[in-house]
Amino acid sequence: MTLLKRTAAAAALLAFFLSLNTTTQAADIRTESNPASAGAPQPTQYRLRLHHLHTGEDIDIVYRVGDTYIAAALDRLNYFLRDHRTDAVSSYDPKEFDVLHSLMASLGRRDGIIDIVCGYRSPWSNNFLRTRGAGGTSTGVAEHSQHMLAKAIDIRVPGVSTVALRDAALALHAGGVGFYPVSQFVHVDVGPVRTWSFR
Repeated sequence: MTLLKRTAAAAALLAFFLSLNTTTQAADIRTESNPASAGAPQPTQYRLRLHHLHTGEDIDIVYRVGDTYIAAALDRLNYFLRDHRTDAVSSYDPKEFDVLHSLMASLGRRDGIIDIVCGYRSPWSNNFLRTRGAGGTSTGVAEHSQHMLAKAIDIRVPGVSTVALRDAALALHAGGVGFYPVSQFVHVDVGPVRTWSFR
């Protein structure tokens, strides 16, 4: 085979492979912009917007997509909800965040802000709060509080009465609901379903 014929054959072979690659790329592009896949339902994003009344910090975070919890988001929420007296951090039960999300949805305030009165409590903080009542009076803090297990949060929702917030939490049947009308907050946890009121 002469040099001219070899060059022509090589050029033809190169043109053939280039046309295959172009066809494959076009097929890939069509697949990615396929209207059927574009119209597929996207997984639900679970977002929380929180303001901590003691630290002054705010967080606006998607912590779950569909059935998948986002580890980095949970870490940020755990730090945000740390014991503000000792800076101790614990690992929250993610179901607690689902309760807050469901609560805001039931109130018609999916994009609303939740004020955090109390998140995680170290044993030291829990004991401090339990024993600070004047003359041995009760402070309403349980000895074995769900706060120490990172399964409870005390909250307010601006623009929502404490009674309405309590009623919405009770309707979820998701765990414990404590009503504190004088201090104007509601305790929500993912422990056993129960309810109580304290001053």
